[in-house]
Amino acid sequence: MGKIKRIGVLTSGGDSPGMNAAIRAVVRTAIYNKLEVVGIRHGYNGMINSHFKEMKTFSVSDIIARGGTILKTARSAEFRTPEGRQTAYNNLKKAGIDGVVVIGGDGSLTGARTFCDEYSDIPFVGIPGSIDNDIYGTDYAIGYDTALNTVIEAVDKIRDTASSHNRLFFIEVMGRDAGFIAMNSGVACGAEAVFIPEIPDQVRGLKDYLEKGFKRKKSSNIIIVAEGDDEGGAMTIAEKVKEDFKEYDVRVSILGHIQRGGSPTAYDRVSASKFGYYAVEALLDDQKSVMVGFKNGEIVHTPFSKITKMHKSVNPELIKMAEVLSV
Repeated sequence: MGKIKRIGVLTSGGDSPGMNAAIRAVVRTAIYNKLEVVGIRHGYNGMINSHFKEMKTFSVSDIIARGGTILKTARSAEFRTPEGRQTAYNNLKKAGIDGVVVIGGDGSLTGARTFCDEYSDIPFVGIPGSIDNDIYGTDYAIGYDTALNTVIEAVDKIRDTASSHNRLFFIEVMGRDAGFIAMNSGVACGAEAVFIPEIPDQVRGLKDYLEKGFKRKKSSNIIIVAEGDDEGGAMTIAEKVKEDFKEYDVRVSILGHIQRGGSPTAYDRVSASKFGYYAVEALLDDQKSVMVGFKNGEIVHTPFSKITKMHKSVNPELIKMAEVLSV
């Protein structure tokens, strides 16, 4: 089992449903392999400020169904500095931590890569945690399925009132840099149009659609907008439409942080448990600077260097399919 005897685990960046399931899997897999486990609270800030907590089996009892993260999370400006990382390294060494499991998104894994480049004697293994599902090197990230189902449930309810009043609804969902939530929720909810960062100048196409009658036989019209769309958010796009089509009763709903919360779905719980288990296995196998992910249903290990350089975008075939199904 190499030299690993004591590992740390932390959650960083935005929280996502299923992080607790991953923490649970890391802790129990480590204990099964006779390792000591330290929970690092408040992400990289906790590493800098020695917010360390010994974790036992009972520490993770009854958390698999809970959203958020019991270890808390934060974004750390100090960790971006060489001085902050030096302090973090000193604290890890002082605490006798031989390896670290980081659960988070692109920013968190970028921080892990930078740290490992400077201090190679403490291996880091990443677990993808992001409701946006925009992390390169994995088909799936923890929290995405739960967030997607939250959006679908909300949009279905909004469509009820849209149908009752014959309204045009613009619904803004999360997705600052990628349109995975928007595109897939749009397909699942039968949206008439989906605005995502990957496709520029969509307002013009929507206006053309409206000029042709825009589904006059339909009792409701739903437009899904990713918050990072280059046309602006749902409010901005709705205002552009209102100016030219005053006959439409246009409304806007911004789902916001409701998408981050809630009890994780079964898929998120199982996926997070697999990630946690294989992350510890990777440390025991002397791997470092890699993220555990899914590719075509199989566990893969992708180097941090590749994850931070490559960009993951929505499949063009899915975009085409959404267009066809909205006819």
